[in-house]
Amino acid sequence: MAKPDNRADNEAHLQDHIDHTFAHLREAEDYLDEHADEITAEEKQDIEAKNDRRKESIKGFIAEKRDEAQQ
Repeated sequence: MAKPDNRADNEAHLQDHIDHTFAHLREAEDYLDEHADEITAEEKQDIEAKNDRRKESIKGFIAEKRDEAQQ
């Protein structure tokens, strides 16, 4: 039998996702700042692309959290 849909803690879970994703974004930016001259252009581009995806994810999490707050 499927579990009932318990949305009571969705906002907290979404905030955790936002916090963790933002932490990973900052770690990657710090890494680039410290090691930009030691990594290849391709590695730098990969990290920047991943951070772009992280930024989009954060926007999505924030929008979803707003939706949850209105319910």
